[in-house]
Amino acid sequence: MNVFASALLSFPQARAQRLTLALLIVTLASAPLLRASPQSSPPAQPSAAAPTPLAALIDEARRNDPKIRAAEDAARAAGYAAPQASALPDPTFTLQQFSVGSPRPFAGYANSDFAYIGFGVSQELPYPGKRRLRASVADREADAWAHRAEAVARDEIEALREGYYRLAYLQQTLALIQRDDGVLQQVTQVAEARYRVGQGNQQDILKAQLQRTKLLYDISMNRRSAGEAQAELKRILRRPQDSPDIVAEALTVTPLRLTPGELLARLEQQNPDLGELAAMVKKSETQVDLARREFRPDFGVSYMYQHTAGNFRDYYMFTFDVKFPRRKPRQAALAQAQINVDRAKEERDAQMQEIEASMQKQLVLLRTSEEQSQLYREGLIPQAQFSLQAGIAAYQVGRADFGSLLSSLQDTINLDLEYQQTLLDHEMAVAQIERLTGGMLP
Repeated sequence: MNVFASALLSFPQARAQRLTLALLIVTLASAPLLRASPQSSPPAQPSAAAPTPLAALIDEARRNDPKIRAAEDAARAAGYAAPQASALPDPTFTLQQFSVGSPRPFAGYANSDFAYIGFGVSQELPYPGKRRLRASVADREADAWAHRAEAVARDEIEALREGYYRLAYLQQTLALIQRDDGVLQQVTQVAEARYRVGQGNQQDILKAQLQRTKLLYDISMNRRSAGEAQAELKRILRRPQDSPDIVAEALTVTPLRLTPGELLARLEQQNPDLGELAAMVKKSETQVDLARREFRPDFGVSYMYQHTAGNFRDYYMFTFDVKFPRRKPRQAALAQAQINVDRAKEERDAQMQEIEASMQKQLVLLRTSEEQSQLYREGLIPQAQFSLQAGIAAYQVGRADFGSLLSSLQDTINLDLEYQQTLLDHEMAVAQIERLTGGMLP
């Protein structure tokens, strides 16, 4: 027998109106909020569609997100730069006609052994090793593009995760607010019944109505935020905006199984930002080697066949060229390449420090949210529910004012929402850690 039924039995002389009021209180006592156990999870938002696992949406985003596909196309395109950089310069084919005695074509061709028609080919030959180094620079650039594509995919997947968790939070809090709105309606009925029998006042009814209006406003804002989250998720998934809404799984506290040392190792090996900067360091170092090799001369070879009239002998000419580079511009290029190596290393070190600091912040948030969620689940929320039950019982027998009852109800509502926010903060921290480490955590 609950406390409200006990309270009814303690007043056998109550009037008929008092009995009506007590029946309303008994109905209120049977509301889902008051029957919830300390370990019970918040009710999920009712929906005809089954929740979609986050992993399925991530796979869909990797296939369909236009930003991810564009970045992957750019990385594939960069892979074709090395063959171009290592290729020989284009050969030159020459057709030459030499006239004697007149500018007219073929003048003197039959009566002078100087007039001829020539056919030739020439080819530039870079100093040995230059083509290989140019290809290596292009390969390092392609590596950077590949890591950049991973970073774009990671950012989009992170946006998907955050949108999914926020949608789950909004769906769960909407169910909580709707449940609390039902409880508040029943409390309002109690206040109206007390007012009708002369035991309450009109101000209690107005307070209850004001509180319910606030809940209705919260429901409206919740639905607006959920609609915005749905739009962002459908953008990433490349779904039509008028497609069925996504239903998220309920938020839970995902345990972190890796130690900080293991996370740091994964960060150094898999973080795409660090990978891109490491590729840029290697590219800069290769450019230094190439700049040194540019001090060496390049070569050129050409061959010309010159045909004269039948009564004269033909000519055959082979040419070998050496192109000596000017030192001043090559020295400037070498100094620039050496500075770029130092800059690339400093940028990587700075990025590493920022990422490590961000990782530490997320770990602190993760541990704190785990502790807080346990406090909400095992202490604050059950205590608030028991306090609300006691407040209703006291209000029933006239030992508490309506303001105290509303305050207890508001505390219960706020703690439920704060608990859901703590779960959201925890999952957001997990998403950030997965973003920093460049992959899903085990």
